[in-house]
Amino acid sequence: MKIFKFNLAPQEKRFFQLFEASANNMVDTAQALKDMVSTWESIDLRAEHISDLEHKGDSITHEIIALLHRTFVTPFDREDINMLAQTMDDVADLIHSAADDMDLYRVDEPTRQSLELADIILKGSIEIQKAVPLLRRRSDLKEMLKHCVEINRLENVADRVYRQALAELFNEETEPIQVIKWREIYQHLETATDRCEDVANVLEGVALKHA
Repeated sequence: MKIFKFNLAPQEKRFFQLFEASANNMVDTAQALKDMVSTWESIDLRAEHISDLEHKGDSITHEIIALLHRTFVTPFDREDINMLAQTMDDVADLIHSAADDMDLYRVDEPTRQSLELADIILKGSIEIQKAVPLLRRRSDLKEMLKHCVEINRLENVADRVYRQALAELFNEETEPIQVIKWREIYQHLETATDRCEDVANVLEGVALKHA
């Protein structure tokens, strides 16, 4: 008697495709931020490009949530699907907020810490991009945990950079308006790394439940 192996249901495949699209868009958004602060030219156009990427991410997130509402059997817990979609979207939203503030506030030039934080956000996003496709196969879930550990390490590095940035800002900056501008920008950047860690925590939870 032949034993037939069935592929994943179409709706399950679609969830994975959308999560991977969200992760790819997150990396594109993080790369655009790093390019913006590294080159520091055409800031308005670069901020607009990041805004377009953020809107693209919103569309992907909305599609995931809509699919969740109309799917009876999901590839893993509904709460985890919702949380993963939202936290990945939050990363792109916070990158957009930081870039938009840099443009809106007419920042003269990026600080060393803003460059470091942008780099950490990109590295964390790339780790997420590597981890998310591993959701497709139960046998790969333990491998996914390695990326989660690295994301957690990067968030700890970001915390140290953020504290150093605030210390220098309040101790060395003499213009109150600059303190206000950069405190808000730093907060967006650091919170983006927090959300990367939140993504890692969701992925870790899925791995521990299903590996």
